[in-house]
Amino acid sequence: MANLLIAHGGAPTAVINASLYGAVMEAKRFPGIEHIYAAVYGSAGILNEQFTDLAQVPEEELEKLLRTPGSAIGTSRTHLEPEDYAAMAQILKKHDIRYVLFTGGNGSMDTCGHLRAACGNDVFVAGIPKTIDNDISVIDHAPGYGSAANFIVQCVSEIAQDVRSLPIHVSIIETMGRNAGWITAAAALARRAEGDAPDIICLPEVPFDEERFLARVRELHDKKGGVVVVVSEGLKNADGSTVAPPLFEEGRARYDGDVGTYLARLIIEKLSIKARSEKPGIWGRACAQAQSSVDREEAVRMGALAARAVLSGKSGVMAGLMRCSTDPYICEDVLVPIEQVMLEERLMPKEFISDDGFDVTDAFCEWCRPLLGSAPAQYADFKHSVNMEGVRLH
Repeated sequence: MANLLIAHGGAPTAVINASLYGAVMEAKRFPGIEHIYAAVYGSAGILNEQFTDLAQVPEEELEKLLRTPGSAIGTSRTHLEPEDYAAMAQILKKHDIRYVLFTGGNGSMDTCGHLRAACGNDVFVAGIPKTIDNDISVIDHAPGYGSAANFIVQCVSEIAQDVRSLPIHVSIIETMGRNAGWITAAAALARRAEGDAPDIICLPEVPFDEERFLARVRELHDKKGGVVVVVSEGLKNADGSTVAPPLFEEGRARYDGDVGTYLARLIIEKLSIKARSEKPGIWGRACAQAQSSVDREEAVRMGALAARAVLSGKSGVMAGLMRCSTDPYICEDVLVPIEQVMLEERLMPKEFISDDGFDVTDAFCEWCRPLLGSAPAQYADFKHSVNMEGVRLH
């Protein structure tokens, strides 16, 4: 008999626990597995030998994982040194753990690769993709992104209705996504007709030009009155610096100032137009109400695939999704060599960004739409007037 260990790394998502569910349920199918351990609080939990046995959890409790946001077993951003991997290898041996699954983004896949090297052939290690930022290379998309995209579509759609109701100001909505603009881009799917908000989309992949931005805001405000702008938290200047200067920076950890607040103030000061900013923040990755049904189902599949891989003798791989078709939407389950996704960051490709840099293309919208799980809500709109002869005035 041998044991399996599952750990979460990095920020949680609305479906990270669905992947946990998939991995646990798959592992329970293998009679040679005695304990299905979860590391409590990720890599730190492994080093501290803080484990809980999910094989003992009743199935009705495990099913709650499918709609539980955050991480039910905790996660961490623990910085690991070479000696930590050697220590982990000894801890795994001590607890008869021959199979390890890490759920996370490209940083966690880096951990997977180093742990596999430290353990050699004694332990089988695989990764389960997870990130709201959708910045893991090679694969089509990662579980976690679809729900985050669905959340921002709902936010922008509802804020746009408010702005249309009283069209007198500029509303700046700041999304998560420091280097990759996938979440910001998804806001385009809030549109139902030509001319609908968002009116401007600013991605971190496109250098910010203050003069062009203010000119576009002025033009739109003169035309519409109310303007909705969606910006990435990591919006950058041409020299690579963030538009909102960072408040703290150390290694890979960086805390930027609120770019939404910065731009709202810029509009007020430079254009004398009323502006305000909105920042949903971590709600965008924790909102179970916005969980995409497609995202949840794919998260379960990725957890099960990774568990099946290690338990059948494969190691040094990450479960992944590769798109076969968009209409109808079909994604194939694949295993990717871990070396191809260790700290490799995937940004928005040029074909998904509009020529003027203030929007996304139809190609992006077609690619993203199936991941939301359902179409945005339709709203009533009677904000037009007619004269007594029934002629529409505007």
